[in-house]
Amino acid sequence: MGKDTKERILAAALEIFSQKGYEGTNIRELSASLGLVKSGIYKHYESKEAIWNALLDRMIAYYGERFGSPEHLPPVPESPEEFVAMTMRMVNVTIHDEQIVKTRKVLTLEQFRDDRARELATKHFLTGLTKMFTRIFTSMMAKGLLRKDNPEMLAFAYTAPISALIHLCDREPDKTEEAIAQVEAFSRHFIKTYGV
Repeated sequence: MGKDTKERILAAALEIFSQKGYEGTNIRELSASLGLVKSGIYKHYESKEAIWNALLDRMIAYYGERFGSPEHLPPVPESPEEFVAMTMRMVNVTIHDEQIVKTRKVLTLEQFRDDRARELATKHFLTGLTKMFTRIFTSMMAKGLLRKDNPEMLAFAYTAPISALIHLCDREPDKTEEAIAQVEAFSRHFIKTYGV
């Protein structure tokens, strides 16, 4: 029962923080959204900051499981078509998984207030993607699927426009289908340009 309540608290915190931010949310509001009194929250978490840190830990694990990370790479593609398919799976998870969308919103809101949120935003929106694709591209080069080049620069060149299109989907959801089509076209162009 306690673990379930802790998870419910974190799910509610993600929902409210993604709308109002950490500073714009108080414990009374959070507890009311769960049908609890404030002491019911404090029974599981000693403070709003403890909820915030537990939520960040949960978001890191969830994102790594669903999307991948530099430490947990997806399988390296065996063909150009597998590369495009892998990219599109990652993009679809990123755009359509509600928890990942809310996580991105929370990190976008809180990156200017909280050091840990800033570090996670940088990792998830830039450096982690570059590291992950640097390793993928290095392996693809070793398999003879990509021409030899600087894998880190290729990773940066590949992930930056895709990341920008994902953020566009957050800001303008009505452009999601168009953005997904652009990502696929870009992925195919990239593999045509750098593939062997």
